[in-house]
Amino acid sequence: MHVGFWGLAVIVIVVVSWIMYRYLAPENWKEWTHAGVLQAFIIAFYAEMYGFPLTIYFLARFFGLDLVWTEGGNLWAQLFGTPVAHLVAMLLGYTVVFSGATLVAQGWRGVHWARREGRLVTDGVYSTVRHPQYTGLFMIVVGEGVIHWPTIVSVIATPIIFVAYGLLARREERQMIDQFGDEYRDYASRVPMFVPAFPNRHPREA
Repeated sequence: MHVGFWGLAVIVIVVVSWIMYRYLAPENWKEWTHAGVLQAFIIAFYAEMYGFPLTIYFLARFFGLDLVWTEGGNLWAQLFGTPVAHLVAMLLGYTVVFSGATLVAQGWRGVHWARREGRLVTDGVYSTVRHPQYTGLFMIVVGEGVIHWPTIVSVIATPIIFVAYGLLARREERQMIDQFGDEYRDYASRVPMFVPAFPNRHPREA
């Protein structure tokens, strides 16, 4: 049972925040505003997961649902009445989370070397999606805050994060057009923005 583990909540918040700023570091004050939305999500989400189950309290207090603080306040376990629901949600959620984290890491690695070389990165993961770091971030937020451990805060914050980083991505693309011109326009016309598209693989002709 996770309720009341405030020390653990602080540790998890610090670790997750460090990882976020490691791979999605804001470069100017406008990007800091978007990072602030994500930071608020992280604090509220893990404070509820390990500290106080606000969602369970809210649903029981104002909607009369017969819920108790078991399974650490996991909503799926409460609604289905079995810890198996929590286990299934955790497995599905973390599958999405780790897939998203892989995208973030690959995207960061690609853009890191491209910036050092002063070139537009279009290979690797960037050959399938233009913003793999943001796609990965969306997957992490959905996997953790919607699939694995849904809370009132995480469900409300998820679309806000989508919109905030979607706007940030469009601003970054305007900067890329200013820097690379038609090279980036051609790249953007071939590769989707957030949803990866894998090229068709045709068997070699004999």
